[in-house]
Amino acid sequence: MKNNEEKRISFSGYLKGAIFNNKVIILFTVLCIACIMASNTSLNYIASEVFSRFGRNACLVLALIIPCLAGLGMNFGIVVGAIAAQIAIFFVVHWGFTGIGGFLLCTLMSTPMAIFFGWLLGILFNKTKGSEMITGLVLGFFADGLYRLFTLYIIGGLIPYDDPNLLDRGFGLRNAFDLSDSIKYALDDISFVTVFRLLMVFIIVIQLINIAIGSKKAMAVDKKESMLKLVSAAAGLVISFILMAVPGVSGMIGGTRLILSDTLRVAMIVYLLSLVIRKFLLHRDITKDRLIKGAVLTVIVLVLSYIPFIRDILRSVSISACTYGVICLFCFFNNWILDTKLGQDMRTVGQNRIVAGSAGINVDKIRIIATCISTVLAAWGQLIYLQNLGTFNTVQQQSNVGLYAVAALLVGGASVQKANNRQAIIGVVLFHTLFVVAPLAATQIIGDSAISEYIRMFICYGVIAVSLAMHAWKKKDKKVVKKIVGDDENKDVIKTLA
Repeated sequence: MKNNEEKRISFSGYLKGAIFNNKVIILFTVLCIACIMASNTSLNYIASEVFSRFGRNACLVLALIIPCLAGLGMNFGIVVGAIAAQIAIFFVVHWGFTGIGGFLLCTLMSTPMAIFFGWLLGILFNKTKGSEMITGLVLGFFADGLYRLFTLYIIGGLIPYDDPNLLDRGFGLRNAFDLSDSIKYALDDISFVTVFRLLMVFIIVIQLINIAIGSKKAMAVDKKESMLKLVSAAAGLVISFILMAVPGVSGMIGGTRLILSDTLRVAMIVYLLSLVIRKFLLHRDITKDRLIKGAVLTVIVLVLSYIPFIRDILRSVSISACTYGVICLFCFFNNWILDTKLGQDMRTVGQNRIVAGSAGINVDKIRIIATCISTVLAAWGQLIYLQNLGTFNTVQQQSNVGLYAVAALLVGGASVQKANNRQAIIGVVLFHTLFVVAPLAATQIIGDSAISEYIRMFICYGVIAVSLAMHAWKKKDKKVVKKIVGDDENKDVIKTLA
């Protein structure tokens, strides 16, 4: 009887603590549901819009994670990364490069500029320790002003530039121009099978290198694991050619867009198979509970995907295989770098600069590196955004990059000291769902469609204010958490939540 009572108290404390810890996500989820109900709009349309916006914006939000963990807070300064990407686009469009070649040239040109801008931003952050967020915000406005001077007067005015398709009144770039003849859909138009084959080839090359190094160092276990990955990648490559010969399957994987329902089912099956392979073939530390949870989750998702109502919504959404693949690479990069020595140093600096300095870590250098990584990822994210959007507003495109990205990350449950990929993904979905449905709901309630843009700006600034306020509440000391969770019998739960 006593054990049952203890279990009940423990579960109750865990539930209350989970609600308290995720109150930001819960609040905005409720707001999204309320706005969806009030908007009187088709769920198919809402789902299509949200996933389209997710593909455009996710990489920009993921660019905030590393500086956040390095103690720099929410990096409003990613605006300078977006500016680097847009400067590269001007010249690539002027030179006439198109498609994936033009996109790669934009990436190549914007990267050194983003590193340089990030280095300058990092130096400024080191001069203003403790006020990085306001510094980044103000610097973003300053950089925006310099950028507008560059695009509206210096180009064509002081720097010779003779492209009549881009110039306005003989000097200064046009306010907007179309990217249809340049890099529009450069990534989106790459088929799934092409992305898959490139990934398999990349894995094969990496594992061949690992096997060569492992044989010299006599690392038998690593060599065996690399050999298994090599065989799996080679088998996947061969299977892709076989499947493309099957008419029904080739139509599904050979196109540039994937139906969300099919993609979700395949992804869950692959996830479950990866857990099985890692546990029984690679002998990784995959617990039985995790394997069971993975199997249950896979079954639930598969069952839900066949329910007519949900199936129709999922089938109405198509996603770009390559763009979503790049988003996955951004997530993998964030996880990978945080597992390295550099990543551990970033975490240490973020937790306590004094302790990090005492441990021999060059705090200023680590902060500059984190800022540079963030601005480079932001530059790449802005390129992904623009190639999907297809139109380029020369003057205002970069204006709200930092605000929207920060707002999305905060909605996902992140704080100014802690953020991860999961919070970024959840935040992008919730923020852009609210961004889509709130103006529609306001139009239905008030009856004036002109209010929609005001509602969007209100959402952006309101989300940041509310999220920061709720995170400040969440930072109350352990006594508050203990009071919410329960008595001393729940010490493990209290320790985790606090």
